[in-house]
Amino acid sequence: MADLEKGYQEWKENKLDKTVNNYGERKDQFSTGSNRPVKALYSPLDVEDIDYLEEINFPGQFPYTRGVYPTMYRSRLWTMRQYAGFGTAKETNERFRYLLDHGQTGLSVAFDLPTQIGYDSDHEMSKGEVGRVGVAIDTLADMETLFDQIPLDKVSTSMTINAPASVLLAMYIAVAEKQGVEKEKLSGTIQNDILKEYIARGTYIFPPEPSLRLITDIFDYCSKELPSWNTISISGYHIREAGSDAVQELAFTIADGIEYVESALSIGMDVDSFAPRLSFFFNGQMDFLEEVAKFRAARRLWAEIMKDRFGAEKAKSCMLRFHTQTAGAALTAQQPQNNIVRVAIQALAAVLGGTQSLHTNSFDEALGLPTEEAAKIALRTQQIIAEESGVADTIDPLAGSYYIESMTDKLVEEAREYLDEIEELGGMAEAIKAGYVQREIQESAYQEQKAVESGEKAVIGVNKHKEDSEEIGDILKVDPNLEKDQCQQLSEIRADRDSDITEKHLEDIRNAAINDKNLMYPILDAVRDYVSIGEICGVLREEFGEYEAKIF
Repeated sequence: MADLEKGYQEWKENKLDKTVNNYGERKDQFSTGSNRPVKALYSPLDVEDIDYLEEINFPGQFPYTRGVYPTMYRSRLWTMRQYAGFGTAKETNERFRYLLDHGQTGLSVAFDLPTQIGYDSDHEMSKGEVGRVGVAIDTLADMETLFDQIPLDKVSTSMTINAPASVLLAMYIAVAEKQGVEKEKLSGTIQNDILKEYIARGTYIFPPEPSLRLITDIFDYCSKELPSWNTISISGYHIREAGSDAVQELAFTIADGIEYVESALSIGMDVDSFAPRLSFFFNGQMDFLEEVAKFRAARRLWAEIMKDRFGAEKAKSCMLRFHTQTAGAALTAQQPQNNIVRVAIQALAAVLGGTQSLHTNSFDEALGLPTEEAAKIALRTQQIIAEESGVADTIDPLAGSYYIESMTDKLVEEAREYLDEIEELGGMAEAIKAGYVQREIQESAYQEQKAVESGEKAVIGVNKHKEDSEEIGDILKVDPNLEKDQCQQLSEIRADRDSDITEKHLEDIRNAAINDKNLMYPILDAVRDYVSIGEICGVLREEFGEYEAKIF
């Protein structure tokens, strides 16, 4: 290394510095998308302290930096799981079947805001929001329509639902029962990550303590009844969309994961009984190389925490498996076709980072819900990467790059510093209550916006290479009569039910909430008899109360 160090210094002084002095560089400083400095050149000197077997190792071997499986995409490509949902269950079912017909390999359900916060479509808080940003689900009848002609033992389904995740999971199980599919054959994920809702997104219902209890009830239920179901998708996606940088996304997501593991351990669960079904969800942003390193760093960090801190013994307990969605915040309404290129770059970073499933955004999403054509182009982007680019034919092909390995190591180191600070505050729940996490993200978002407005950070079509006039193509619009039709259907279902049975189910849920019994069982019984999401969450609101956000 001494010879190398000497050679590097000679090259720098005699070649690089002289050239820079004569011709300059494009910028005074180069930095990553997360504003971390980037050197002109990386060499073996930047990775000399990394122990290959301890910190990188081979794919499928601890700490899984190069991937969680020995063969990765050579055996099976990632799941192409496009996020979709709008209007009624019938409309979304048609979009699902359209995407499956065009080669999508997994489903991902977007629910409307009333569903996300546990209100029925006819609640006064739901007015104007029914079916707007996702599909409206009130009762099992809607879920039956949503998955009509879609065999649940043949597809993997992800549901972006958090506060009322128990109810939607119960409805999914009930639909499978009606299709004659055994619970053991169900595969998929519920997001079920409430901590990031307090941090970054806002669709919470209950205070943190009962919310964590609902999550551990699901861990416990699925460990016994749904062995192939991912019980949570610990989400950094929304943290990044709220304005965090790559290190914050990494650190805060891992910190949320630690809090969930601690909660499950506190009710007496064995770490290896639930940890193999924990999954993660990350954002795919624009700095291609930093993003690849971020995914590799996440795997290493989680593996070390699970082994060293929690004493996990099963290999699967230490494997960080994750879904990636390309960055919605990076899409621009100006020159929207440019978004096709942005999405391709972000998706490629996710694949080279070793994602297990991927959603690619549609280019028109800065303008409205995706049109059918835009959704197809987004799916085709994944298929071209998978089938034409060759990047899936060897595992972790960027490994060994001095820059990638150095960046991976740096991200792990900086994320650990954040985790130490959160630990000193008493853990992630306490850090959120204190506003620490929110303030860190707000500061990062502010700096990012300043960089865009000053032109320091280029966004093509927005602050560079702008055009005076732009033609906007078709935009998907939700039928304004949808809300009225959805409420009418709900009214008819309520009229057809036995009110005594409905009341008994709601009382069973109340008793389970009060007596600290697992809520999944009475909720599943209730949804089978078409008790609505608003009725179930209404009882839980009465017993648990509602969370009121603090302004920091």
